Amino acid sequence: MKYSTQVYNKAEKEMNRRRVTAQDTAQHHLDAFYAACPEAQDLRWRIASTASRAARAALRGAPAHKMIESLKEENLSLQKQFNDLLAAHNLTRADIEPQYTCKKCEDTGYIDGHMCSCYRTLLQQIAYESLNSISPLTLSSFEDFSLKYYSDVSVDGKRSDRETMRIIFDYCRHYADTFNSNSGNLFFTGATGLGKTHLSLAIAAEAIKKGFGVVYGNAITFAVALERERFAQSEDSNGDTLSLLNTCELLIMDDLGVEASSNYVTSTIYSVIDTRIITKKPTIISSNLSLQELEKRYGARLASRMVGFYDRMVFCGKDVRMQRKLNSRIDTPHS
Repeated sequence: MKYSTQVYNKAEKEMNRRRVTAQDTAQHHLDAFYAACPEAQDLRWRIASTASRAARAALRGAPAHKMIESLKEENLSLQKQFNDLLAAHNLTRADIEPQYTCKKCEDTGYIDGHMCSCYRTLLQQIAYESLNSISPLTLSSFEDFSLKYYSDVSVDGKRSDRETMRIIFDYCRHYADTFNSNSGNLFFTGATGLGKTHLSLAIAAEAIKKGFGVVYGNAITFAVALERERFAQSEDSNGDTLSLLNTCELLIMDDLGVEASSNYVTSTIYSVIDTRIITKKPTIISSNLSLQELEKRYGARLASRMVGFYDRMVFCGKDVRMQRKLNSRIDTPHS
């Protein structure tokens, strides 16, 4: 995946921080060890000297075989003495050698000219954080979702709103508990303030705990970012949105249908939904619009994909946010 210059710069800064921190910490411990045990520093110099002499001898070929063996034995003896001094000061080699976050590339980000997996992971993480920076990913959980705001009155023998929402809640909880890369797609529909965003965020929080890369945002945010990146002239502009929408492990698109409409945004949203269906990447979409209204706005192709590849959940009841606000005013003592 191609990332923006800002993402690469931030990742490079973090890799450098990790590398320097590991090296500085090791050097600090080594300096303290030498100060407490000057003999160790002399041993370290002699170890380096025998290694250098052995390398020069190896260049001379077969005649130097005995000398090389003798230098190896001397080196091993010196190494043992050095390790004994470390142990006497309650230290190990790990205390005086850099402990890199990534052992493979030693926090350089590259192995033999190829990008290390740790660097790719960091780039993706930074890109996710950048896109999610304005999203309230930590504001909701299953524990603070209350069914008391939904009516338990059954009308005409139908399920009450509370029973319907209990079924939806249980389904979402199970979806989150068992979430994996093969999980299905969900479509939340219903009026404003009925808990669609709350349950979406609760699922996102659980997926993140499991280590999955989650991109969450409302359709307006995505639409603005897509339009901005479409016309951006500078390579420094953040051009990651479309790639992340297509490739993240879980995409949650909230409030589909409230974004300003344009041919580009409409076609891009359809393309993202279609791409994720083809690549079998889990997606959760919420909207205040019904399927019929989505079809009118986005066309029959998108509505058909939603019907065929999404589990639809119709949220019901009265505006929960409004009820909570009214209750908080009633409960607040007046002076």
